[in-house]
Amino acid sequence: MIDIYYSIVLEAVIGVTFTQFLILKTPGVPLQNNSLLPGQVFQKLEGIPHSFFHTYSLFCRSIGWWKAKSLTTNKEGFIPSNYVAKCVSCCRWFFKDITRKDAERQLLAPANKPGSYLIRESETSKGSYSLSLRDMDSQGTDSVKHYKIRMLDNGGHYISPKISFSDIGSMIKHYHNKADGLCRKLDRPCVKPKAQKPWDKDAWEISKESIKMVKKLGAGQFGEVWMAYYHNTTKVAVKTLKPGTMTVEAFLEEANVMKTLQHDRLVRLYAVITKTQPIYIITEFMANGSLLDFLKSDEGCRQQLPKLIDFSAQIAEGMAYIEKKNYIHRDLRAANVLVSESLLCKIADFGLARVIEDDEYTAREGAKFPIKWTAPEAINYGSFTIKSDMWSFGVLIYEIITYGKIPYPGEVMSSVQRGYRMPQPDSCPTELYDVMMCCWKNKPEDRPTFDYMQSVLEDFYTATEGQYQQQT
Repeated sequence: MIDIYYSIVLEAVIGVTFTQFLILKTPGVPLQNNSLLPGQVFQKLEGIPHSFFHTYSLFCRSIGWWKAKSLTTNKEGFIPSNYVAKCVSCCRWFFKDITRKDAERQLLAPANKPGSYLIRESETSKGSYSLSLRDMDSQGTDSVKHYKIRMLDNGGHYISPKISFSDIGSMIKHYHNKADGLCRKLDRPCVKPKAQKPWDKDAWEISKESIKMVKKLGAGQFGEVWMAYYHNTTKVAVKTLKPGTMTVEAFLEEANVMKTLQHDRLVRLYAVITKTQPIYIITEFMANGSLLDFLKSDEGCRQQLPKLIDFSAQIAEGMAYIEKKNYIHRDLRAANVLVSESLLCKIADFGLARVIEDDEYTAREGAKFPIKWTAPEAINYGSFTIKSDMWSFGVLIYEIITYGKIPYPGEVMSSVQRGYRMPQPDSCPTELYDVMMCCWKNKPEDRPTFDYMQSVLEDFYTATEGQYQQQT
């Protein structure tokens, strides 16, 4: 019989912790003094908690014993196989640090189908888990159902009290074979979004030679947008600005602020090229282009009302961050929101409107200025605030709910000044139209905050539904 010992280290801050270094010892053979490192003592294995072994990388298995390598110290040793449990976080179906809302967004992404699922940590019950499962109703509407995973005193897990499982893996296997009370059988784990290659934080002012232009994606009044590669490895988007659009000094001043604004709902500004004309703005690449173009596409036209409202909620989330940072967008509209491959929205071009030097870019009808999205106080007095952004957000919701229709057909400035507001679109629920009307209140101070708007739109459906599916 083999005895196994482990070494421990005393640490002043957190008390006794294991170095996770295991040593095999044959009975009857005394341990040599040089087997110990300074500050280490030997102690019997039985004292090790089961969770101790979860941090091991197992690379060799034999009968009863597994050879293991510590992920923290890189030291190697043997451990009894019955002390090892599969780490939940290593499983394809486990999504760590994801909210309920983001779980729904990922499951409803085009790469997933009904039956796709994930396990996540519960937001409301610390230490417990939830199952999120994509479903489809009889009308063909996609949705996500959520189930609480409850724990037994003996460490088991269950969704329905009729049947329990020793671990979550066994539970997953069971519901793969039959629905057994769920809305449908589990099919496959949710596809995880591809992690973007991290940008070199020191690469800010880069050389034009480091950028390889590949495909022109579009052109506007102030320049072009290209898909490109940085150093032939990292796919990026490049916006070129026509000479004279803005001064280099003004652009750099604004860009230095813009690069500090980093949020999942904001397009990441990577780098700039300002030493030569035209100015290049290098950002993360968004596969589906602008929200306006996407809404008009075949795929965009297939998006159902819940997804359209979620687009609005995502944009409100990004604007709530801008609001919190005491920043202003000034040009919020569907053309300045980009859409990823997994249908996540990100706000682009925040702050650029402030530094455009074009006589035609003024608040008057018939000009290049986006007057149909602009609040009355910004038109009349040049007063741009986060509240004028809120007015624009209401118009953006109109664009989303109408799949990219042009707001306010005809000339509108005088009509809006007299209190005219766009009527409720045919496809728009009354509750959503009420949200739009809140954005268009005449007094800026009467308009809501983006933080409030985010909560309203995220809970647009869950406010009238149960948070979790009930199992009996």
